Amino acid sequence: MFNQLEAAPPDAILGLNEAFGRDARPEKINLTTGVYKNAHGQTPILSCVKEAERRLFESEASKGYLGIDGLPEFSGRVRELIFGADHEITVSGRATSIQAPGGTGALRVAAEFLGKAFPGVTIWCSQPTWPNHPAIFQAAGVEVAEYGYFDETTNGLNFASMLDGLAAIPAGDVVCLHACCHNPTGVDPTAQQWEQVAEIIESRDLLPLVDFAYQGFGDGLEEDATGLRTLARPGRRLLVASSFSKNFGLYRERVGALTVVTGDADTAGIVLSRLKQTIRANYSNPPAHGAGVVTTILDDDLLRKEWQTELNGMRERINDMRQRLATGLAAAAPDHDFTNVGTQRGMFSFSGLSPAQVDRLREEHAVYLVRNGRMNVAGVTEENIGRLCESIATIL
Repeated sequence: MFNQLEAAPPDAILGLNEAFGRDARPEKINLTTGVYKNAHGQTPILSCVKEAERRLFESEASKGYLGIDGLPEFSGRVRELIFGADHEITVSGRATSIQAPGGTGALRVAAEFLGKAFPGVTIWCSQPTWPNHPAIFQAAGVEVAEYGYFDETTNGLNFASMLDGLAAIPAGDVVCLHACCHNPTGVDPTAQQWEQVAEIIESRDLLPLVDFAYQGFGDGLEEDATGLRTLARPGRRLLVASSFSKNFGLYRERVGALTVVTGDADTAGIVLSRLKQTIRANYSNPPAHGAGVVTTILDDDLLRKEWQTELNGMRERINDMRQRLATGLAAAAPDHDFTNVGTQRGMFSFSGLSPAQVDRLREEHAVYLVRNGRMNVAGVTEENIGRLCESIATIL
């Protein structure tokens, strides 16, 4: 039976990471997977995480299953973090949260929940979006469509196209939005533009599904929540898939959450029952360790302060390398405009390189980017930035 199968193509991003591992060239540079790296090219464990793990190790008394929806304390801290402790949604009880295995798990639970609750619904994604978005939604049996977002001529936001696209979406459909640090472009709407987006979504009676994977990596924890909180108007419904892989450095622990904002507390309870039904038929219950780490840190004032300091350091390093990269590219290839590299936000930069140019970078210079031109700025270091800029200038 298995001999009849054909091999599946490698993943667009993780497959490149595997190819990088097989590359024997010592000068190779990996700018593919969205993983933070420090100045030495390592993905560190935060000091606050180490301390939280120590406390968990000393106090943990059982390895029994968590509930289907995960740690209750974790879910409460998630809502406070993304909306604010005093926000109407946080205090009203009209939102419910479940712990999920990473932001990816949260998105999959959201898609399955929406597909069953609203048969025939379509999820609309920006063009471009994270390559795994359509794969996750389609695997859950939900149709995927696109709205305009990126302007390839300016390497910036095509806001008029975005508004026109949102205005044409049928009422009742779902809109997938990136809360901040848009993946893969690094281009976000301004606060004023978010207001216009919220107006159209409300007037068209659309349901936002907000992917919040990079809180704290753009301009700050509060600043990065501007778009989400603009959408979270009184009485409005929305879903939020949040991830703690990046801002806590808990990549392999798979810590995420899905929050569904409803109209009232009774409806939130009904939605929770449907989410638990969806989870039970999938992974049954989430892992405990990562969520315990996050909850321990957010529950302790000193650990939380230490976490924010470490998070600020990660963000500042990325922003510093982004500016150095823009300056280095401008010097190495003066005939090309790299202004966009310096103005984009978050971990990624959309370089504007073509798939053919990306292939040449990999084959001729051992520089690995995603084929759509996305590069992980966090993978740039003082040691490799010079060769990276020279390599890009050569293929241009």
